[in-house]
Amino acid sequence: MFHDRVRIVVRSGRGGDGALAFRREKYVPKGGPDGGDGGRGGDVALVADPALRDLSPLRGRPVYAATRGGNGGGGRRHGADGAHAELRVPVGTQVRTEEGALVADLATPGARVVVATGGAGGRGNARFATPTRQAPRFAETGLPGETGSLDLQLKLVADAALAGLPNAGKSSLLRRISNATPRVADYPFTTVQPVLGTVEASDGGQLTVVDVPGLIEGASDGVGLGHEFLAHLERARLLVHVIDASEGDADERFRAIDRELALYGAGLDERRQIIVLNKADLSPEPAPFGVEDERIVAVHRVSCVTGEGIGELERSLSALCPVAPEPDSGVEDELPEFLEYRPVPRARRAFRILRTDRGYRVVGRPPEDDELEQALRDAGVRKGALVEIGDEELEWQP
Repeated sequence: MFHDRVRIVVRSGRGGDGALAFRREKYVPKGGPDGGDGGRGGDVALVADPALRDLSPLRGRPVYAATRGGNGGGGRRHGADGAHAELRVPVGTQVRTEEGALVADLATPGARVVVATGGAGGRGNARFATPTRQAPRFAETGLPGETGSLDLQLKLVADAALAGLPNAGKSSLLRRISNATPRVADYPFTTVQPVLGTVEASDGGQLTVVDVPGLIEGASDGVGLGHEFLAHLERARLLVHVIDASEGDADERFRAIDRELALYGAGLDERRQIIVLNKADLSPEPAPFGVEDERIVAVHRVSCVTGEGIGELERSLSALCPVAPEPDSGVEDELPEFLEYRPVPRARRAFRILRTDRGYRVVGRPPEDDELEQALRDAGVRKGALVEIGDEELEWQP
């Protein structure tokens, strides 16, 4: 089944703890501190993969997590950084927060966005040695990673998109001009999910054409089956408006769908269109079409049964959707190859948690009880551990 929406939870790796260690070698009875730093936690990133068609692979696991950083060791050995978690998504995937704010638009192959940054590793006790404090008996704990819930929405990237009323023959047309094999039947709403097809262009290249479920009046307000898939028309460079010409009211059918495109917005009412008057074999006379609009760049009368007019339509698609289009000079800048996003901006802490040889020490301005309790839990405190806060020494009892 085609899935163009999915919600996932991402969790980056926790930073490793710094080591509390001292140099212990023969003939060196009072070696100094030599605890190494903890490794950085792994990031969670999304990468646009042109080989994927939809978001189905991400529906099996609701939580995607990177690994934590390794703890530091004696001899100033630093912990290893955590492994990154890289999730592959189709080209055209938009990443949004739960509130709907756009995080990233992975509209180009290979585009990458970091959606959860790993926690920093803690410093070992060797970092805290000073001329006046030559044997620090504490080390820093690693910071926790970031956790966030994200909504992924796919907007298919295609050269042309087929639009029209139900049972207009869009699926039959896609079968005729491409390698796609959508379901075809003589009743409305045969197509219930978008279908992508590849068309061999006259210059030897390939064009991508998408067929979406048929639209009805009120689709922009959520009526009918195709309203959820209008977003897949947004990225198409050309709209192919397929009309059942055998009914004799092609002008009205065109205006009905054109109103829905205008009400939906996103510039669909300004997109160039090819009008395809389908089912020409069912009418002895050429189907009349009297709409004059500057957006209409071509009108073709075709029959998917006999093949009439299919060749001319394919040549028109090749001419209007060149395989290597000139770069768009619109307002939007080209997407960078690497994007970074933090789901929950993390302010610098007013306190630090240090791991001592007796337990834990809170340095700085401690937060409220609940926040401090959570921070200690994140640091790995256990029942019975000694926690020093200012001049107080407390035994941890969860």
